Amino acid sequence: MPPTPAAPASISAFGPARATVAGTPLSADEARKIDAYWRACNYLALGMTYLKANPLLKEPLKPEHIKDRLLGHWGASPGLAFCYIHLNRAIKAHDLDVVFMAGPGHGAPGVLGPCYLEGSYSEVYPDCSEDEAGLLQFFRQFSFPGGIGSHCTPETPGSIHEGGELGYVLSHACGAAFDNPDLIVAAVAGDGESETGPLATSWHINKFLNPIRDGAVLPILHLNGYKINNPTIWARVPHDEIEAFFRGTGWTPYFVEGSDPATMHQAMAATIDKCVAEIRAAQKQARTSGQAFRPRWPMIVLRTPKGWTSPGESGGHKLEGSWRSHQVPMADVKKDKGRLKQLEDWLRAYKPEELFDDKGRFSPEIKALSPVGTRRIGSNPHANGGLLKKALLMPDFRQYGVKVEKPGTTEAENCKPLGVFLRDVMKANMQHFRVFGPDENTSNKLQAVYEVSKKLWLEEYFPEDADGTELAVDGRVIEMLSEHTLEGMFEGYVLTGRHGFFSTYEAFAHVIGSMFNQHAKWLTICNHLSWRAKVPSVNLLITSTVWRQDHNGFTHQDPGFLDLVVNKSAAVTRIYLPPDVNSLLSVADHCLRSENYFNVIVSDKQNHLQYLSMDDAIVHCTKGVGIWAKASTDQGHEPDVVMASAGDIPTKEALAAVDLLRQEFPDLKLRFVNVVDLFKLQPDTEHPHGLSDKDFDSLFTTDKPVIFAFHGYPWLIHRLAYRRKNHPNLHVRGYKEKGNINTPLELAIQNQLDRFTLAMDVIDRVPRLKIAGAHAKEKFRNEQIACVNYSHEHGVDKPDAAGWKWPY
Repeated sequence: MPPTPAAPASISAFGPARATVAGTPLSADEARKIDAYWRACNYLALGMTYLKANPLLKEPLKPEHIKDRLLGHWGASPGLAFCYIHLNRAIKAHDLDVVFMAGPGHGAPGVLGPCYLEGSYSEVYPDCSEDEAGLLQFFRQFSFPGGIGSHCTPETPGSIHEGGELGYVLSHACGAAFDNPDLIVAAVAGDGESETGPLATSWHINKFLNPIRDGAVLPILHLNGYKINNPTIWARVPHDEIEAFFRGTGWTPYFVEGSDPATMHQAMAATIDKCVAEIRAAQKQARTSGQAFRPRWPMIVLRTPKGWTSPGESGGHKLEGSWRSHQVPMADVKKDKGRLKQLEDWLRAYKPEELFDDKGRFSPEIKALSPVGTRRIGSNPHANGGLLKKALLMPDFRQYGVKVEKPGTTEAENCKPLGVFLRDVMKANMQHFRVFGPDENTSNKLQAVYEVSKKLWLEEYFPEDADGTELAVDGRVIEMLSEHTLEGMFEGYVLTGRHGFFSTYEAFAHVIGSMFNQHAKWLTICNHLSWRAKVPSVNLLITSTVWRQDHNGFTHQDPGFLDLVVNKSAAVTRIYLPPDVNSLLSVADHCLRSENYFNVIVSDKQNHLQYLSMDDAIVHCTKGVGIWAKASTDQGHEPDVVMASAGDIPTKEALAAVDLLRQEFPDLKLRFVNVVDLFKLQPDTEHPHGLSDKDFDSLFTTDKPVIFAFHGYPWLIHRLAYRRKNHPNLHVRGYKEKGNINTPLELAIQNQLDRFTLAMDVIDRVPRLKIAGAHAKEKFRNEQIACVNYSHEHGVDKPDAAGWKWPY
């Protein structure tokens, strides 16, 4: 049997407005002007979608006026414009500082239109001037080759959230509000978007906004009923369930539902006024008393028809209030005269002759509703955060290193000194630096940060929390077991000009893989926009790595995030694999100072051998790749073999293999190369950090075997180096999806990254050792078997293997 339909009121509220907040704050004249402004926005949205000529309809619409390829998303655009212009009114009425984020980014016409009408767009793009010629260019460039995309892309003034992938608008908004006490971030979440996991978790951002030092996020859940051609879950949920959900997650929901513009304008104006008053009252209470608390922040549920103001039907099918209005409502207007006439009637229904003069200039009377200067949403400097950024005050990272008197003989936890360094970075930058992490930073050995700033916590405290739980209402360490929400907060924070550091377990960096993709694409476009100021980099520490996941097992063994990073533009991606504490500190200092990058640092948190003095580490990291002379025996000669490594455990195993080989073959000419900057392996024509062919050949030779011990999946090294002359002689060992609850050395043995396999690889590939090395290979195999048997009997690695030190 088909499902019983819900009561009509729970599906739609088309007609006069139903609203939680009563009142008619708009005078008749204000209501008339606001509606005219909205009509202008909708006219522009429709013009962007369809028109390549005749922008003011000075002549009857003809097929040649229509774009040959129709792209765009109409359905959400009227609702977005509706929110934008009502926020404009509130900005002027209450002198607000507002950033606007459009979660349903496909509705970009609803944002681009008001941005153009307020004048911000023409200031950035003079060819889209505020006249007929500029309006035509504004229409033509939308979703057109050489123009702009159909989302709120980086080219959109006032945008720091594209919405190309749905689900991150609230977390981005929260990051933007952090440490911006006077800012209100209005974040529109689409009802389709609200079905995503990331958005579901980000309703909890209200637990992280401190009313004393932070701004506010005003969520607007826009329920228009449909996705591409399906109803949305939220639009079919009964009113009382929606209200209960948002009250249950800590918000105060206010509903604005309907389709009649006259009553909807009054209802939206009254509701936004109410929300602003509640935001300011909560902030005043906290700031006057000095006592931070978690307000039940207001949010708006806006229910309107899909494709609001479009024709009721087309071709015998429902249009307004239907999924058919989601993208291009009538795609055949160029060929169908009847549809072309319907489109013309639709466009003329907005009465463009009342909105623009003969020269295409927007009516001054209506434009006066716009804020001015940087109060305009499209000109808000927070949405071009590089304009506001302050350089970090940086302590000298050299003071946090470990003393290395003899390489490879002492151990230290690599990440622990980094935590001390980050502590002092935070201490010197308490207004614009935060640390993010989905699990306890203590687990990642960064707990020193708690000495200057505890974990942000605005919820209830229990007495036992004081026993080792670092919580505070003014904490600057953000922890939540949702990598999505934290990454979104971090991105919103840096896009508005502030700095931060994010650490996560290696296997679960994949959770934010698509978010990394979106941010990398955003930065790539920004690099081509002269008006976009550079923002601080996103700095991601990947720790708890594959080679030390002997306790958590197979599920926690995955170094593949690096493969994803390599896919993105060389202009914005960096990958570093420091082998020890001092090189990690040097890399971290560099990354924190950088701009417009997504920096990925791979460093395990457990005890590891230390190889480089601080001075040596700085030189090595500056080069990014280099020969370790103390591990090499080829000085003054061509090497017989090159042993290379990238990563902490691969470096240890490669050095241990060198030790084995030097004991068995004292005359072997061996060169040891360590790679910190992974992109050094690419040619300089492909990545700005890449080595020239001459430098690569000098290090790795043009004809000698190269055994490469790599932290991640081995094919990534081949991918980076496939164009190099000596690539046919390159043999890479890395993670091969082998392992479970193994000891560290046993895990390396299963994946053939261990010292014995690496040493045998050399014997197999150095011509003079293939036969002469048989006894050594037999010895190495026997020792390998003994190590596995010992681990299975005792549950730990053989002491002589686990405690190996560099002997030379």
